Amino acid sequence: MKARDLSVLLAVILVIIMLVIPLPGWLLSVLILVNITLSLMVILVAMNTQEPLQFSVFPTIILLLTLFRLALNVSTTRSILAEADAGGVVDTFGSFVIGDNPLVGFVVFIILVIINFLVITKGSERVSEVAARFSLDAMPGKQMSVDADLNAGLISESQARERREKVEREADFHGSMDGASKFVKGDAIAGIIIVLINIVFGLIIGIVQMGMPFGEAVDTFIRLTVGDGLVSQIPALLMSTATGIVVTRSAGNGNLGSEVTGQLLQYPKLLYIAAGTIFLLGLTPINFFLTTTLAAVLGVSGYLLQKQSEKPSEIQTEEEEDQTESTAMKSSENVVSLLSMDPIEFEFGYGLIPLADTNQGGDLLDRIIMIRRQLAIELGIVIPVVRIRDNIQLNPNEYRLKIKGNEVATGELLLDHYLAMAPDFSNDEMDGIDTKEPAFGLPAKWISEENKDEAELSGYTVVDPPSVVSTHITEVIKQHAHTLLGRQETKQLIDHLKESYPILVDEVTPEPLAIGDIQKVFAKLLKENISIRNLPIIFETLADFSKMTNDTELLGEYVRQALSSQITKQYTGEDMQMKVITVSGKVEKLIADHIQQTEHGNYLALDPESQQEIIKTIHTEAEKLALQEESTIVLCSPAIRMYLKQLLDRFLPQVIVLSYNELEPDVQVQSVGVVNVA
Repeated sequence: MKARDLSVLLAVILVIIMLVIPLPGWLLSVLILVNITLSLMVILVAMNTQEPLQFSVFPTIILLLTLFRLALNVSTTRSILAEADAGGVVDTFGSFVIGDNPLVGFVVFIILVIINFLVITKGSERVSEVAARFSLDAMPGKQMSVDADLNAGLISESQARERREKVEREADFHGSMDGASKFVKGDAIAGIIIVLINIVFGLIIGIVQMGMPFGEAVDTFIRLTVGDGLVSQIPALLMSTATGIVVTRSAGNGNLGSEVTGQLLQYPKLLYIAAGTIFLLGLTPINFFLTTTLAAVLGVSGYLLQKQSEKPSEIQTEEEEDQTESTAMKSSENVVSLLSMDPIEFEFGYGLIPLADTNQGGDLLDRIIMIRRQLAIELGIVIPVVRIRDNIQLNPNEYRLKIKGNEVATGELLLDHYLAMAPDFSNDEMDGIDTKEPAFGLPAKWISEENKDEAELSGYTVVDPPSVVSTHITEVIKQHAHTLLGRQETKQLIDHLKESYPILVDEVTPEPLAIGDIQKVFAKLLKENISIRNLPIIFETLADFSKMTNDTELLGEYVRQALSSQITKQYTGEDMQMKVITVSGKVEKLIADHIQQTEHGNYLALDPESQQEIIKTIHTEAEKLALQEESTIVLCSPAIRMYLKQLLDRFLPQVIVLSYNELEPDVQVQSVGVVNVA
């Protein structure tokens, strides 16, 4: 244990001993001086902190020093009542204040106690209560502000984490200060009671037990009581003042001294007004020489401060601005910063600003936070921060979404309308503005708020504009999730898995698979909307099959088969039934016979006529399923699944291709069509 830590423990033990064991006068004098010194150090530190959290241990110090001071009061009271002596420090303080008139000295002491209790202590307690209440009330808003800055790309994840921790620490600090201020108040009350005890019982003990004359008893015990009260009230006054300074301090760029002088004297011309006012007071019976001297000092100070404030501004306007501009133009960082590109950007016209403006009730920032959390659960990856900005080049009600600088989606919103989608558009009689639902391309209408209730009663699905754009953003990010997952993001996922499965990760990477190879497997799964959240199973499969092949396409197929339970639940309902389009044996053999194997991987080399026939057949069957509101799922053998999917991606990317090995045995498969060729 360090010496400093041990000294604090010994000090606490000493305080407890002081409450029980009588101490000699010389030791009491030493401890009294230590108490005054510690209180002085505390107020000096409080004045030199820039923000309250820099003195976060202050509530605990208040408790310890209050306990120390009360223990001293108990010890000195014991010495005063038992021996009519409490050491040289107490006697000196009492004699200095009382002088030749005990009554005047006692009145001065009472005034000091009243000032400490009624003014400083009560004020500090009230400020602590208000600060604690306001800090707790403002905590949700501050956390939302941090999330908003994070979503806007103004701060990084680590900076957001630090700011959230700071908000929590501020709330804890002000809550602790609210409780600590009660100790300060209790200490002041205890000091008053101890003074009364020393006087009343001191006079009784002095006259009755010690046989002192009344005058001598009054002089002795009032002197000792006032001295004891002063050596305890002065540190108490310092602690109360320090408490008031800390709880009234807002975050600044300097200590209390620099900020007080800097802000109080920031308007030098006001000193001229103060000087003139003091000079006019000298024309009254007040001392003319004194007021004129003070006015002259104020006037000269104002003149010097004005000259000092004007000099830096001139240098800045003539030299520093030119130098700053030229340096910024020549700096290579000024060009390098232009090369950075946001992974996801959401831009909107000025008419959609209320969506993102919290002052106008906009909650887009909160919705995007929820989207990122939702996709992290669904896909198993951390979606990058979405940079949100307005763009005057867009139409007022238009928005667009960019991924890695490329525009991937656009849309248009009417903020004063609702989007209504009918279950059957063959019989659509609702008045509104025809449009398409941006996320899925379904026919829809923008209807006014007056028609909202009528549309809901008629069976329409009615959605507000923020929900429309949130759904669109979610679906677009899902479609492009594989492009958002790079090597750096893959490394973060691997590091996260390694915390729980270090041996498993070491068996897969860096040998036999590099991070780039694992990233390709992940991207392949995400491209077909397969979640990679179950990393342990994925890495178990890679560990088993990467010893046989390094082909990331084949490894992806093996991983899909290992995730059969997940894939089955993804594409079947609670009844475990699935409507599929099967592939005939002829088409299976045709595809298998035209797989070309090269050193760079395998690919399908099928003639254009056969390709068109297969695609046309699947497209026809997909249209039939679309009328039944069913997803198009093609079921084939594991040997050709990968190549059939590659073929359909060019023309029918929305078609789902599964193999028999990717389904659980208890799935009830119903074939509603067959892919065949002539």
